[in-house]
Amino acid sequence: MPLHVEVAGDGPPVVLLHGLTASHRYVVMGSRHLERAGHRVLAYDARGHGASDPAPSPEAYGYDALADDLVAVLAEHDLPRAVLVGASMGAHTAIRVALRRPELVSGLVVVTPAFVPGNETDERNIAGWDRLADGLESGGVDGFVAAYDFGRIPDDWRPTVEKVMHQRLSVHEHPGAVVDALRAVPRSAPYGGLDELDAIRVPTVVVGDRDEADPGHPLAVARRYAEAIPDASLVVEDEGKSPIAWQGGQLSRVIADLVQRTDAVG
Repeated sequence: MPLHVEVAGDGPPVVLLHGLTASHRYVVMGSRHLERAGHRVLAYDARGHGASDPAPSPEAYGYDALADDLVAVLAEHDLPRAVLVGASMGAHTAIRVALRRPELVSGLVVVTPAFVPGNETDERNIAGWDRLADGLESGGVDGFVAAYDFGRIPDDWRPTVEKVMHQRLSVHEHPGAVVDALRAVPRSAPYGGLDELDAIRVPTVVVGDRDEADPGHPLAVARRYAEAIPDASLVVEDEGKSPIAWQGGQLSRVIADLVQRTDAVG
């Protein structure tokens, strides 16, 4: 199952992992700061997303498969160890690999984590994701947007959120695969309990978003991750500002600072 991978730059390796319904373009948002600062940056579209092929079955989008893909990409590109930068689904995938294959991970940047153990069986949570999947399947991008609960988004932020949704959903070559992922990923768990995060032993930054702009990735969850991972710090945008996760240059600088920390300890 071929995955679309892009590699640029030279230096300490950084691997970018995007969120559900996004693509490799939506981690550092096109910023080239990392390459210019002397890093080898590898970004890829997760299975069924962007230009990557669909999974072999509609169910094969869980975190077992996503983590296996990441391990395979690292091997194929001769990266015995790398800093993993993941947003949402990508963050959970990176954590799963850090727990299962810690020798492959030199540092973590966990961007807007949303998974809390129990989410995968919570009927209300699953129903929300299924509603989005149904909207995308029946009405395309407009159907997805119509199914999204904009009642949680302040009026000042709504046009930006809606615009980004249209942009990121329009790049997928296999929208039916994204529908399958919308149904499978939320039913999967990247790890069993928050106490497991205590086993992560690499420098980590957790990037949170304030709930006004991005209530789907609660700041309280980011705080719990930062507290649970031993060598983790939390960074959040100033009140009233755009989330760091939406600012590619700013996020890239957070990543570069983390890479320097891994060099110092390694």
